[in-house]
Amino acid sequence: MAEENKNSAPAKTSTNAVKKSEGKLPFFKRIGKWFREMRSELKKVIWPTPKQTTNNTVVALAMMAFSAVVLWGFDTLASLAVQTLIDLV
Repeated sequence: MAEENKNSAPAKTSTNAVKKSEGKLPFFKRIGKWFREMRSELKKVIWPTPKQTTNNTVVALAMMAFSAVVLWGFDTLASLAVQTLIDLV
C-alpha cells in the first residue's frame, strides 16, 4: 500500500484557473456592477426587528446619559479641586 503511494505521480496544479480580467470596465458598467453586488449583499443582511431596534436605541441613549453624568461629575470635582488650590494660594 505504501508502495502504491510512492509510485503514483503527484497531481499537477494549473495556474490557468485564476485569470485576471482583461481590462478595466467602462464607467457605467462598473456602476451597474457595483449596484448589482450591493443589492446581492443587502439580501444577505439580517435586519433587526422593530423591537430589537427600540431596545438597542434605549440602551444607547441610557449609556450616553450615564456617560454624560459621569463626565459632569468628574468635571465638577476637578473644578472644585482647582478652585480649592487657587483659594489656598
